[in-house]
Amino acid sequence: MSKYGDDHIATNSNFAAFAHWPVGLYEEMLANFNNGCVGTTLVSETSRVRVWHLHIPVGSRCGFHRHVNPYFWSALNIGMARGYFSSGEVRDSVHYIGETKHYHYGPGEYMLHSVENIGKTDLAFATVEYLDGINKSLRIPSEVRLVIPNTI
Repeated sequence: MSKYGDDHIATNSNFAAFAHWPVGLYEEMLANFNNGCVGTTLVSETSRVRVWHLHIPVGSRCGFHRHVNPYFWSALNIGMARGYFSSGEVRDSVHYIGETKHYHYGPGEYMLHSVENIGKTDLAFATVEYLDGINKSLRIPSEVRLVIPNTI
């Protein structure tokens, strides 16, 4: 365990650890190692924080992404999720409105994962990541940033 906590999940180098995963998921994980899109839409960004919304419809899965700096998320509705982690672990969880989890990473630490909606309701989360952490923040493409609609 890191002096920062046990939030770091190492990437398993043994392909056999992923044999129970759906076909293609392991390759997707490797291809998205530097994906910093920890939500569906980046709704706000300052020099200190990024605020994300994550929406996962029933039967869908968000792509693999990597957390490198301190962050927290809050569930905005109830639902069931299946997490696929770079260690090879698969973990199911039940979420409730207001559930909030905090994470912290030391130098070089991270969590690389994907979340699948295995429930009967859409999953929705708000995530706040702190950009002033120890690790360099990952690049975010412009297409995930909130587009402000034209209003009359």
